[in-house]
Amino acid sequence: MRTVPELFRRHSRNPILHRGNWPYQVNSVFNPAAAMVDGEVLLLVRAEDRRGLSHLTVARSANGVSGWRIDSTPAVLPETSQADEWGVEDPRLTFLAERGEWAAVFTEYSRSGPQLGIALTSDFRKFDRISPQIGPEGKTGDKDAAILSRKVGGRWAMIHRPHIDDTSDMWISFSDDLATWTDSERFMRAREGVWWDAGKIGLSPPPLETADGWLTMYHGARSTPGGCLYRVGLSLLDLDDPRKVLCRSDEWVFGPDSEYEARGDVGNVVFPCGWVAHDDMVFMYYGAADTCVALASGSLAEMLKFVKGAP
Repeated sequence: MRTVPELFRRHSRNPILHRGNWPYQVNSVFNPAAAMVDGEVLLLVRAEDRRGLSHLTVARSANGVSGWRIDSTPAVLPETSQADEWGVEDPRLTFLAERGEWAAVFTEYSRSGPQLGIALTSDFRKFDRISPQIGPEGKTGDKDAAILSRKVGGRWAMIHRPHIDDTSDMWISFSDDLATWTDSERFMRAREGVWWDAGKIGLSPPPLETADGWLTMYHGARSTPGGCLYRVGLSLLDLDDPRKVLCRSDEWVFGPDSEYEARGDVGNVVFPCGWVAHDDMVFMYYGAADTCVALASGSLAEMLKFVKGAP
């Protein structure tokens, strides 16, 4: 058994965003996507209103910690269609350089369960919605998705987590046009028994492309007598074929510890949906207890060293 290093350090000003910062009434703000846009950090934040329905709002900061400028109106609202009548949740952001656009992938929620939605934007003011068509296996409750930043084998690739035959594992699908997704394949399974990632797993932030592979953070939701406990680990995917898992950490690397992560609307949850890299530093933005937004940072080189030492 190896000693797990402290790869992520919580910011002293956590939580960095909460409902008191919002320019309009909300119940909670959490699970933000993150990006560097025009030299500053942009978060696409899930905001839950007092009905229980969620939407997405843009927040910007020059230093990524304080001085947040939060849009006075939501950026992505439910379209009150059958697919998202109960809200839109948990976005991930990827810049598609070939198209010169950002792709936001999020969960649309309705009485039929969760499914995926995609919105393309170049300015974070106008979002063009896409209702992606995914193979039959992806229509049983799909979420936790992001598109890779470049094409693989001439096609776009998207990691997602459909719920199939009572399993919640990580899958990958491919597309020529971002609308129709085919060749779906399960590439990483939840473990069994008492492991931290037993039961169900899902993608956290979009994978980061490195010389060693796609650095991928994923969450495990383990059922315990006290409720579901969310932690995150790391894996490394092959650059040319991300269906191949090169390494996967046996141990979790970040989990609920602080008071604002342990207590809230849903306690004992850390849920990262976004990170940004600058030189060797990675800034990870996450939802804490489904109530507020927090920040932790770490060295990209140390993360790669750790995960490359995994099985």
